[in-house]
Amino acid sequence: MSRLKSKRRYLIELGVCLALYVLAIRLSMLLLNDGIATGIGKPIAALIPMVPGSGMCWVIVRQFHRMDELQRRIQFEALGFAFAGTAIVTFSYGFLETVGFAKVSMFFVWGVMAVLWSLGMAVATRRYR
Repeated sequence: MSRLKSKRRYLIELGVCLALYVLAIRLSMLLLNDGIATGIGKPIAALIPMVPGSGMCWVIVRQFHRMDELQRRIQFEALGFAFAGTAIVTFSYGFLETVGFAKVSMFFVWGVMAVLWSLGMAVATRRYR
């Protein structure tokens, strides 16, 4: 499969998963906010978005399998940078919480990792030009 076709397929698959994720969040919020979900149904309703979320994970792994060796190396370096950087940022903030800084949601972690992954991609891509 050509690089362009591979990228196009990836974007379509990821777009479908993202759309399903948005719908799943809306459904989850409807069930939780309107009191439809009760008892054991509450945690189940809260986790509904993780079904398409798992689909996104599968799509990303499939894309890694389609990449050539250089693309994989760049992604590996970017992910390594993001993993280590996220650990530094989240641990640092965790220690700051012990001295009175505001508690933050775990959703914050993904945002940090996404920014650092993008930064890592830029650095690694530039290195291999």
